[in-house]
Amino acid sequence: MKMKRDSKKAEEKGYAAPYDPFFSGPVRKRSCTDLICCILFLAVIAGYMVMGVLAWLFGDPRHVLFPRNSTGMFCGAGMNRDQPRMIYVDILKCATTTNVMAAALGGVQCPTTQVCVRKCPSQFWMLSAAAYDPEAKPKDFFHQQYCDHSLNLTTTTWTVQQILDAELCPSFLVPSKSALGRCLPSLHALKSAPSNFTLPGMASVNETVNSIRSAMGSLISGFNRKTIGVRIFEDFASSWYWILLGLTVAMVVSVVFLLLLRYLAIVLVWILMVGLLVVGGYGIWHCYSEYYNFSTSKLKFSDLSFNTNISVYLQVRETWLAFLIILCVGESILILVLSCLRRRLSVAVAVMEESSRVVGYLMSTLLYPLFTFVLLVVCVAYWGMTSLYLVTSGAPLYRVVSLSDPSVAMCSLINGSETCKPQTFNSSAYPYCPSVRCIFFKYDDAGLFQQNLVYLQVYNVFAFLWCVNFVIALGQCTLAGTFASYYWAFSKPAEISPFALSQCFIRTLQYHVGSLAFGALLLTCFQLVRLVLEYLDHKTRGSQSAFGRFLFNCLRCCFWCLEYFLKVLNRNAYIMIAIYGESFCVSAKNAYSLLMRNIGRVVLLDRVTDMLLFFGKLLVVASVGGLAFFFFSGQIRLPGNTFQAEMLNYYWVPIVTVMAGAYLIAQGFFSVYSMCIDTLFLCFLEDLERNDGTMQKPYYMSRNLMRILRKPKPFVTALPE
Repeated sequence: MKMKRDSKKAEEKGYAAPYDPFFSGPVRKRSCTDLICCILFLAVIAGYMVMGVLAWLFGDPRHVLFPRNSTGMFCGAGMNRDQPRMIYVDILKCATTTNVMAAALGGVQCPTTQVCVRKCPSQFWMLSAAAYDPEAKPKDFFHQQYCDHSLNLTTTTWTVQQILDAELCPSFLVPSKSALGRCLPSLHALKSAPSNFTLPGMASVNETVNSIRSAMGSLISGFNRKTIGVRIFEDFASSWYWILLGLTVAMVVSVVFLLLLRYLAIVLVWILMVGLLVVGGYGIWHCYSEYYNFSTSKLKFSDLSFNTNISVYLQVRETWLAFLIILCVGESILILVLSCLRRRLSVAVAVMEESSRVVGYLMSTLLYPLFTFVLLVVCVAYWGMTSLYLVTSGAPLYRVVSLSDPSVAMCSLINGSETCKPQTFNSSAYPYCPSVRCIFFKYDDAGLFQQNLVYLQVYNVFAFLWCVNFVIALGQCTLAGTFASYYWAFSKPAEISPFALSQCFIRTLQYHVGSLAFGALLLTCFQLVRLVLEYLDHKTRGSQSAFGRFLFNCLRCCFWCLEYFLKVLNRNAYIMIAIYGESFCVSAKNAYSLLMRNIGRVVLLDRVTDMLLFFGKLLVVASVGGLAFFFFSGQIRLPGNTFQAEMLNYYWVPIVTVMAGAYLIAQGFFSVYSMCIDTLFLCFLEDLERNDGTMQKPYYMSRNLMRILRKPKPFVTALPE
C-alpha cells in the first residue's frame, strides 16, 4: 500500500513513477471522476431534449420544404400531394420597387395569386387578343392546370376579363424551372423569347423580358447564389447512389490498406513515399508545361468574375504558376523530411507493424469506428432537425390584400394591414374590390418561444458540439483502455480478454463520463470562440481596415493552435484515464509531464507515425478521388450504366463529396491505428520509468517492441515472432 501511495504522489508531482509490484495495467478498482461535470453534462442533455420537444411542438419543417399557395396550403403535401410546384399568376407584381402592396407585405411575399401545379410551364404562351371579347369562353383560352383551384373553366359564368381582374388565371406563361419548389422563369429561355411575346402596355419584347427579370430579382434576393444551391441539390439527387458506391469503395480501400500495413508495412510505406515523390514530380512537370503554353496569354484573375465552371480558371497563366509553387514547396518539404528522418522512419514503420499486430489480436476495435460514426450521425441529425424546427416555429400569419392595382377606386382602401384566416375568409365581405384575397404574410415571431430563438439556436450549437466532442472522447478512451489492457498483459496474448473492448466501454461509461465531458467541454468552448470570430469576421468584412483583418487572422491562428494543442492534450489525458482511472485534470497533468520528460521520443517517433498515417489517408483519398473524377467527368463509362455525366450541372459536386467522405472514412479506420500507437507509446514510456528489465522489475513490453526501441532483452514472455 505504501508503494501505491508513493507512486501516486510521484505522479501528482510530475516525477517518474517508482516501481509498483501491484500495478498490472488498467486499474480495476475505480470510483466516479468529475461528478460535477457529469451532472452538468446530463443536465445539458436533458435540456437539449426538452428544447427538441418544444421545437417539434412549435415548428413545422414543411414551411421550408414545401412552397405555399395563396391560401397557405402546402404544395406537394396533403390535398396538394400530386402538385409539388407553385407558380405566380402574375410574376410582374413581385417587383417590390414598383408595387405598393408588395412593400406593405414587407417584400416577403409576392402580392399575386399563387397556385400549386403538377409541373412548371415549359413554353411561352400569351393570352390572345380574341380572349378579351365579352362573348369569349374562358375554357377556350386558359389552361385549367395553371388556374386557381376554386375556378372551374368548364362551368364558370365569369368572363375572361373578370378572371384576369380576380387573378384566377395567368395571362402569360414563361418556360420555368423549379427553384426551392417555386416555378421561376428560366433566364436561358428568356434570352430566346419570341419576337411577338410583348405583354399589353409594353413597347417591345425586350421591355417584357426586362420586367420579368426585375420581378425575379425582387422576389428572390441573391437569386444567382440560390440557383447554384438548387443546382447542387439537383446534382446530389441524380448521383447520390453513385456517391454511396464511391464511399463504399473508400471503405474497402481503407480496410485493404490496413491489412497490407500489417504484413507489408515497410514495403507499403516506401512505395507510398516514392509514389508521392513521383506524383509530385509529374505534377511539377505538368504545371510547368501548362504555364509555358499560356505564356502568350494576357488573361488574369482580375479579369474574371466568379464562375462555377472551373475550367475557366485553368485558362489563366497565374493558376498554373500557383499550382507550380505549391507543388515545388510540398516536394521540397517531403524530400527534406525523408532525408532527415529516414532512420526514424524505419523505427516508426516498425512501431506501426507492432500496432498492426496488436489490432490483429483485437480485431473488434476495427468495428468501433462504425459505432462512433452512428453516434455522430445521430448527433448531426438531431442538431439539423432541431435547427429546422426552431427556424420554422411560429404560426403562419395572413393579411387581406387586393391583387388589383391599388390606384383602382375603392381597392385602394385595402392597404395590406388587416389580418385574416384563409379557412374563414369570405371575399364577399369586400364587394367593392373583387380581387381581394387572404394571402400568407409571415410566421408569428411575437411569442415567448419565438422571441428567444437566437438564444435557443446558440444553445443548440453548444449542446451539439459538446455531444460530438463527448462521442469522440468516448471512442478514444475506450480504445485506449483496450490497447492498454493488451500492453500490460504479462503473458501475451493468453491474458487478453476476448471481451476487452466491451469491458473498457462499460467501465468508461460507468466511471468516467464526467471526465470525458470535462475534456469535451473545454474543447467546445474553444470551438465556440472560433465560431464567434468567424461570425464577426463575416458580418464586418466589408467595413474592416487592414489592421482589423490582420487582427482577425491573428486571433484565428491563435485559437486554432490552442484548439489543436487541447486536442492532443485531451487525447493523452484520456489514455491516462483509461489506465489509472484518475480525474481529467490529474490525468492531463500526468500525461503532459510524462511526454515532457520524453520530449525527444515524442517529436521524433510519435509525430513521424502520425505523418505516415496521414500519407495513408491521402493515398485512400487520392485513389478514390481519381476514380470519381474519371467517372463523373464522363471519361469512364460502365456498360449498361444509365448515369450520364451530362446529367450533372457541376460534375465536381459528387467528386468533392466522395473525396470528403473518403477522408472521413479513412480517418475513422486509421484513428484506430493512431490510438493504438499513442497508447502503446505512452504505456512504453510508463514501462520504462517503472521497470528496468531485470528479473525483479521486468518490462511488460513485447520482445518486438523492445527490439524496435533498442532495449535489452527482457525477462518476459514475448509475443510469438
